[in-house]
Amino acid sequence: MRRVPATLWIGAALSLLFVGAALLSRVWTPADPTGMNIAARLKGPGEAGLLGADQIGRDVLSIVMAGAWTSLGIALTATAIGGAVGTATGMAAAAGRGGFERAVMAANGVLFAFPPILSAILLGALLGPGAGTAILAIGLFMVPVFARIARGAALQVWSRDFIKAARMAGKGPVRISIEHVLPNISAQIIVQFAIQTGLAILAEAGLSFLGMGVAPPNPSWGRMLSEAQTYLSSAPHLVLAPGLAIAGAVLGLNLLGDGLRDLTDPRRGQAA
Repeated sequence: MRRVPATLWIGAALSLLFVGAALLSRVWTPADPTGMNIAARLKGPGEAGLLGADQIGRDVLSIVMAGAWTSLGIALTATAIGGAVGTATGMAAAAGRGGFERAVMAANGVLFAFPPILSAILLGALLGPGAGTAILAIGLFMVPVFARIARGAALQVWSRDFIKAARMAGKGPVRISIEHVLPNISAQIIVQFAIQTGLAILAEAGLSFLGMGVAPPNPSWGRMLSEAQTYLSSAPHLVLAPGLAIAGAVLGLNLLGDGLRDLTDPRRGQAA
């Protein structure tokens, strides 16, 4: 029996804390995340709520909790879109081989050359800034990542004897990919999904910081950092709260992905 890696426990705990805060914010926050209280303006932790108040008197803890929901929604949606399209593309390339495989992977290479920030700027010029633009930009960036993972894992499965048996049984490439290849590469895809979700949270924060993410008054960790720049010396809690939230969420999801990789890696069991 394999021992559960410590990274998996730590990653799961941090990820559950992040998800729990996001879900809790839908039914309860210490105060209204958009409610202003000028009398509490820039007061520190303990003086106005657990984490203090921002430049217009909003409760920082409430904004951080509500911002977790924003980050979670955008990150999961973008990663799901990129993961679905990328996995399908990578599996198709592995099944088609030859010129089709080279053409698909070349197209993915071109797509990979455009980072999400640049993609968001281009899309924002066409569609305008907003959650949809952030999701589309991050999702497009995820496609080649998942395509490469899926193609590499699928190529290994296609060389197995049971695939040859499926071919002899008259099954076509599409059916083999769905019935045999996909179940055998699902572990790698799930691991990558956890890691890429963490990167999507970081990308969303960066886009919101630049004003290309969700529009006010919707809470956003990245916009909190952007608005707090002016008050770094007088109210450092405005930077620390969203900064630690982003770092904790990204770290948790990355550790979760690393732990799942260690748990599902057959070489780990052989080494033990």
